[in-house]
Amino acid sequence: MKKHLVLAGGGHAHLTILKELAAFTGRGHRVTLISPEPFHFYSGMGPGLLGGSYRPEEVRFDVRAMVERAGGVFIAGEVERVDAAARRLILHSGAEISYDVASFNIGSRVPLERLGGAGPGVVPVKPIARLAEARAAILARATSASEPLRLVVVGGGPAGIEIAGNLCRLVEEHKVSAAISLVAGSRLLGGFPPRLRRKAFASLARRQVTLCEGSRVVAVNHNRAVLDDGRFLVYDFAFVATGVVPPELFRQSQLPVGPDGALLVNARLQCTAHPELFGGGDCIHFAPRPLDKVGVHAVRQNPILLHNLLAALENSTLRGYAPQRDYLLIFNLGDGRGLLRRNGLVVDGRPAMRLKDWIDRRFMRRFQVCGEQD
Repeated sequence: MKKHLVLAGGGHAHLTILKELAAFTGRGHRVTLISPEPFHFYSGMGPGLLGGSYRPEEVRFDVRAMVERAGGVFIAGEVERVDAAARRLILHSGAEISYDVASFNIGSRVPLERLGGAGPGVVPVKPIARLAEARAAILARATSASEPLRLVVVGGGPAGIEIAGNLCRLVEEHKVSAAISLVAGSRLLGGFPPRLRRKAFASLARRQVTLCEGSRVVAVNHNRAVLDDGRFLVYDFAFVATGVVPPELFRQSQLPVGPDGALLVNARLQCTAHPELFGGGDCIHFAPRPLDKVGVHAVRQNPILLHNLLAALENSTLRGYAPQRDYLLIFNLGDGRGLLRRNGLVVDGRPAMRLKDWIDRRFMRRFQVCGEQD
């Protein structure tokens, strides 16, 4: 009996499935993709999109075209609730989609509510498409500004470093008068090797980014970033890179979740309570051990999900996901330089950025449909 596979989200962990969709439709299975937008943006190239290294069409996948070309169905929407007992997904629109097997790759979000909610000039670093909008808004504001623009980055992790560096690139290339500040919390890149931290600090200092360590932003509103010591920074644009959280969908659907509310899955990327539900990327909590919220895991989960979803439809053996403990990490510093970490090795410079660019472009070529960048 042929079955119905529903993919919620066209993110990194679902890309191989979308590319190889004929493996499902060719066997008579129906496949439906539910996604809020027809395009999925690659997060690894997001900071470069802000800085101007890449055009929007270079960093996105046409997931609608991918699914429809293989005979699947695309539904523009978002899942609001899962009725696991009835095997139904309820969308925000009220529509209900029945499934035999479903997989979630719906990503994560920046919890702006912890900082007082969104307001004019506040830019969360996810969804990635917001970075392209922010770039255009900064350039538009600069044409009429009588004083230097005040750009504040909230968060001292990898995303904060990359956003600050690429804001520098943006204002330098377009000769925009701007003051850029980064509020790092307790310290810049806490938890990373001291050598890597020193190189990141030097990169920011070289480009005259004002670094604020030992203070945390507790609110962003009315064009003020309020610090926990009572001080505040006035901003025209505030980029929030304070970490991400999974959607409330799983907790609200009374599915098993990890401490952060992400869907709890076993080594086979399968919901621990409902074997017909799977997931990958930022929206899952991997029961064998917690995983960093980095794209490398979603990318490496691709072949496991491809195999396991087909196996679940056809009642065959599932495979387990074995995550790397140490993985290649390269930051885009925005000035043509990269900052690389792997197995205790820390390297910075243009070769590191060239390597990152090559890896990212190769990844894009694997999954973009023919003619997508035209």
